[in-house]
Amino acid sequence: MSAIVTERKKFSYFREVKNELTKVTWTSRQELVFCTKAVIFATFLFGFAIYFVDLGIRGILNSAGFLFQAIFG
Repeated sequence: MSAIVTERKKFSYFREVKNELTKVTWTSRQELVFCTKAVIFATFLFGFAIYFVDLGIRGILNSAGFLFQAIFG
């Protein structure tokens, strides 16, 4: 392929991308900020939930280990 054809394809591609982006309906700034805050809050909430479940499971397993050691030496 020649360099001219390659350049035309590049420009054609970017022209099509620009046309497609004009068809997109973008969210409002207010909605974007709200959704971002909701995602951050949910991430921290699930993170803390997983952390506390992990602490509980770790405590149960440590207790079982100590009990097993006390019984069987």
